[in-house]
Amino acid sequence: MHPSCYVLKSMRAEIEQAVSLLQRHDEASLEQALALLQNTVFSFSMRICGQREDAEDTMQEVLVKSLPYLPKFDSPKALVVWLYKVAKNRCLMNRRKSKFAPKESLSLDQLIPDRRELESLTENASINPEALAIRSEEAQLLRAAIQNLPPTYRTVLVLRDMEELTDVEVAEITGLKPGTVRVRLHRARLFVRKELAKLHQPTKPRIITLHAAATPPPSPARCKAMFAELSNYLDQQLDDKLCGELEKHMEGCEPCQAFLSSLEGAIQQIRHSTVESPDQIAAAELREQLLASYKLLRAARN
Repeated sequence: MHPSCYVLKSMRAEIEQAVSLLQRHDEASLEQALALLQNTVFSFSMRICGQREDAEDTMQEVLVKSLPYLPKFDSPKALVVWLYKVAKNRCLMNRRKSKFAPKESLSLDQLIPDRRELESLTENASINPEALAIRSEEAQLLRAAIQNLPPTYRTVLVLRDMEELTDVEVAEITGLKPGTVRVRLHRARLFVRKELAKLHQPTKPRIITLHAAATPPPSPARCKAMFAELSNYLDQQLDDKLCGELEKHMEGCEPCQAFLSSLEGAIQQIRHSTVESPDQIAAAELREQLLASYKLLRAARN
């Protein structure tokens, strides 16, 4: 198996800690749990909405809605699914569509490289993607690329690679089948990889014929078949037979090795992107309001 395969956590550590605090049923623990949930919901909302004001509004609305139910959650999975589902719906309902966004569906053929790009990747294969620091220009392009994904692809990418959820949890939140989650995750990763690759294209113009410029040569058929399985390979979700076939192909195909390396680099940047936090003063004020509301709810029950 590939040495750089990724292992995802089952869910956000903050959610698990928040559930543990909620089960203590005291005001101090509730306030700590709310602080954790604020950070979780805000960072997710920023990645989906793209605008701080929208993310702050979403955070407030989600927490206000969740307040009557929070003490009842004894399962981190149930809480994470509920929170992300409400936040996702709120963000996507109010978010303005980017003029740069592609159509609702991403075609695999549009996302995989032609022979010319494979040759270019091979020439630059000495770059180690795992050691590549995210420069400010790359970080900006990464945010733009994620925001320009069609909503269903962006949501899957954020939940799976940035929020560290499993395929099953992403399927529950999005209403998609797990198989569809895998397909959209892979295409979203390929889209981001393609956008980030623009920063590493050679600056010197290549001399090509007019015929070649008009009709770029297609990718080899065997390479194309490999490209469709790369995310499953990296996530250790290929069966032994397919994994063996892919690794055998990789051994003899330098362009495919270079493409896998560039995809790994993109995934690393997605997973290690900056997590944004809400304004601390505003967050503290919101917690005070939520705690006051919670006291009223508890008094009404008694």
